[in-house]
Amino acid sequence: MLRINDDITIQDWELSEQFTRSQGPGGQHVNKTSSAVELRFEAARSPNLPPYVKARLKRLAGQKWTLDGAVLLRVEETRSQARNRDIARDRLKALILKACERPKRRVPTKPTLGSQRRRLDAKKQRGEVKRLRGRID
Repeated sequence: MLRINDDITIQDWELSEQFTRSQGPGGQHVNKTSSAVELRFEAARSPNLPPYVKARLKRLAGQKWTLDGAVLLRVEETRSQARNRDIARDRLKALILKACERPKRRVPTKPTLGSQRRRLDAKKQRGEVKRLRGRID
């Protein structure tokens, strides 16, 4: 069980881990051990996530969100399988916590009178520069 915050806990059946061989250098030992971890979280089927969190999680996850509604995280930073597993769980927790945050609603504001005048003055000045480039009679 993975505890996200006071309201959200993820059950073990929602998470599945698969261990594969890491890429990159590592000597002779790298060919024998499976230290990279692929953590799969069944987000779309999760009863613990509210719908608004699922929608934000889908947008935040991007390419990590699969077609069947799962979040797939791959970690191969360290040579230790246990450490990679912890890193993957921490990343999942951070992703879900970020999806729980409600974005601030943007309050539309009018441009100030001074900024409107400066914009129009700049447009007039630019138009004057272009007009002076024309043919001289």
